[in-house]
Amino acid sequence: MKKFITKAALSLALATLLGALAAGCGSAETETEETAQESAAETGTETAAEAETQDYGPEAYLNGINAADYVTLGEYKGIEVSVDAAVVTDEYLQSYIDYVLQSNMVKTEITDRPVEEGDIVNIDYEGKIDGVAFDGGTAQGYDLTIGSGTFIDGFEDGLIGAQSGETLDVNVTFPENYQGKEVAGKDAVFTVTVNSISVESLPELTDEFVQGLELDVQTVEEFRQYAYDLLMEEEQATRDANAEAAVLEAVMANAQLQDPPEDMTNRYYSRMIDNMTYYASIYGYDLESFLSMQGMSEDSVRESSADAGREIITMQAIADAEGLQVTDEELDAEIESNAASLGYEDAEEYRASLDVEGYREYMMSEKVLAFLLDNAVVTDNEPETAAEAAGTESAETETAETESTEP
Repeated sequence: MKKFITKAALSLALATLLGALAAGCGSAETETEETAQESAAETGTETAAEAETQDYGPEAYLNGINAADYVTLGEYKGIEVSVDAAVVTDEYLQSYIDYVLQSNMVKTEITDRPVEEGDIVNIDYEGKIDGVAFDGGTAQGYDLTIGSGTFIDGFEDGLIGAQSGETLDVNVTFPENYQGKEVAGKDAVFTVTVNSISVESLPELTDEFVQGLELDVQTVEEFRQYAYDLLMEEEQATRDANAEAAVLEAVMANAQLQDPPEDMTNRYYSRMIDNMTYYASIYGYDLESFLSMQGMSEDSVRESSADAGREIITMQAIADAEGLQVTDEELDAEIESNAASLGYEDAEEYRASLDVEGYREYMMSEKVLAFLLDNAVVTDNEPETAAEAAGTESAETETAETESTEP
């Protein structure tokens, strides 16, 4: 159940843009992103990395502008904000432990009774229509949970009562709207062999169980501490990201801002549209539909692109004031460090795939955000306990009753 925390310190616009760079800079990729990349490779879809090699003109990057021409900084040190404290409740910890247990169900073969609802049956089957086998209607060694609704109506029910090792025919009718038009609305007969019957049950949380997780823990108590530490690390990352977002928002509110160069807005707009088009295609949507699902439009994307430009320029102005520039040596070292971990043969191959100046902007933003947080006054809002909440509610009720009896 490990959550992958994405840095949320920037606005949606800037986080989307710089996050694309960060994804190529050694940050963890989610399973969805990996699947999307594989799908893009199969379909020939242009990836975001390929789009990033485009030349956007001399004013599109921070190294081509003077940040002070576009922003007059206000207070940016000593900013006071409050955020929810990083907390791992007993309930949250238990939910994680329950998830781990559910992800490691114990499978037990049943040999003394026939198939029942909820059983897992391993089956071979062959489907025929008018005595002729049809494409996609045959499989061997398929694990099917009875009652899951995985197969068409009637198939799973037809296996209830069958014995392990038995072969039987199951008669079904494909729905009229079935996606396979060649079989839609037709009667079929599946000849099914039940290879085995199994049930799954939750494992017990024992020392032996946790040792099998290969987490370098030996006892249940060590596992609980491991889980707590893991969740707390993620909660702390979320807390820090929320603090950065709040500080940056205050810094932006204190500054006097001009519109960013049009070339920069266009670059960010193109980047966002390219990325959104890419992800829309992965999930089978066109761009308009995908944007609508996100509550966005191309006009709002352009406005977000302008906002992203204002934010990155403001951070550059702070970097100029505080000497937080990213040197060529730091940039080279970062590229060198990440090339191998991302599977590139060498740093030059990785560099060739990058928008290098955009990557420098990302590194600068990380420096500035860390500086702002280090120099801010962040108050943690501790969660209200159940007892405190009950006490507050009781006090409020008592006050209301007292007021209602006054003449």
